Amino acid sequence: MNAAVMPMSRPTTISLWVLRVLLAVLFLAAAIMKFTGAPMIVAEFDLVGLGQWFRYVTATLELAGAVLLLVPAVSRLGAILLLFIDAGAFVAQVERIHMDWVHTIVIGGLLVLTLYLQRRAVTARVDPIRSS
Repeated sequence: MNAAVMPMSRPTTISLWVLRVLLAVLFLAAAIMKFTGAPMIVAEFDLVGLGQWFRYVTATLELAGAVLLLVPAVSRLGAILLLFIDAGAFVAQVERIHMDWVHTIVIGGLLVLTLYLQRRAVTARVDPIRSS
């Protein structure tokens, strides 16, 4: 069996699940705050200048990404979606909101780590001949 497609070790699997759940809870909480119209979030989206409709779009994408992250078969898709949202949040923080942008870098790093830990599963799906 090719080393690139060997099953993940138990510690890696546990770490990956911890990351998935942590990130899913984080983005689910963010989506709920956006959907419920938390005053701080409404003010931030006012500063962004795209209108409050954008808050609902972002919340919907965060909710979808959080759910996808918890489904192993599509977890990478969820992580990629959330990484794009996080990159947008970073740009908004730096360019418009001018508040703490460090958290977007930390979250982005955790999403990249999640993608990295899943690389073997993707290789096995993309190239099934090598995995047999």
